[in-house]
Order: sequence, then structure tokens, then C-alpha cells
Amino acid sequence: MNTVKTLFSVASCVICLGVTSMVNAATIEPKGANFTAPGTITVRSPASLYIPVSCNINFSGNVTADGSKAMITGATVSGSNRLCRVPVLKNLPWTLTATSTTSGTVSGVMFQVLSDCSDTPATITGNWSNDQNRLWISSPQQVGNCTITNLSVNPNPRFKVSE
Repeated sequence: MNTVKTLFSVASCVICLGVTSMVNAATIEPKGANFTAPGTITVRSPASLYIPVSCNINFSGNVTADGSKAMITGATVSGSNRLCRVPVLKNLPWTLTATSTTSGTVSGVMFQVLSDCSDTPATITGNWSNDQNRLWISSPQQVGNCTITNLSVNPNPRFKVSE
């Protein structure tokens, strides 16, 4: 019986250590900085009859003082397509968390393109490159009945993600 208790205790400690290291996997610098992140986004929505529409996007926000995450507090969308003028971001702030030095998530994502894409927040997964100072998605990301098929932004000031 003691062997089972010891095994359970050791397994619990290993799991807790693993979860702790995953939660504190990476930090974003410069800590405490305000930022903008200009780039491009392509979305398929009911408003476009699910035809991809590409627009310019410029996110804004701030990195937390401890660098554990960045808060996206706003964005402007522009472009030659008329639908680039109508998106509304909802549920702000969104939370950008670096899960490693090469990947991250943006949680709380909600928006509308003439009508709501979703009633519940989505989490978008993406890739990060310190060398390119670039955050992008490599596969389509579903937000309700809308799909982000392309997203690529470059933060200013330049981000550095480290473990």
C-alpha cells in the first residue's frame, strides 16, 4: 500500500512540475511596453459569402509588467475591399500568451463582420519567430462561422520571446 501511495505522490509532483513549467513556458519582452502590431489578415465570413477577404490590420496593446502575456486592447482594419471597413472586435482585451519561443495563443477572440461570427470566445494558435519578429498562423483558425485563413503581424517595438 505504501508503494502505491509513494508512486501516486511522485506522479502528482511530476504532473504539477510539468504544468507549472508549461504555464511559465515563455516570457515576452519588452516587459511593460505598449505596442502596435501591423500586418495582414484574411477572413472568410457569411458577409463575404465565405470568399476570403484580405485586409490590413494593426493591433495595439501592452505587455504585462512580468512579461507573462500581452493584452490586445484594440485594432484597426483597413483595405481596398469594402468589407475591410466593417469588422468590429469584441470581448477585448484579448490575451496573447507565448507557449514557447516558437508558438503562442490568442484567447478571448470574438469579432463580427456585419454580423457576429460567434457568441463564444475562441482561442487562436500561432507561430512566433524572434528572428523575423513575426507572429502568424500556419493553418486556418475557426471563430464560430468565420475562418481566419491568414494572419501575419510584426510587433513594434520588436518582441523577444524567451524561456
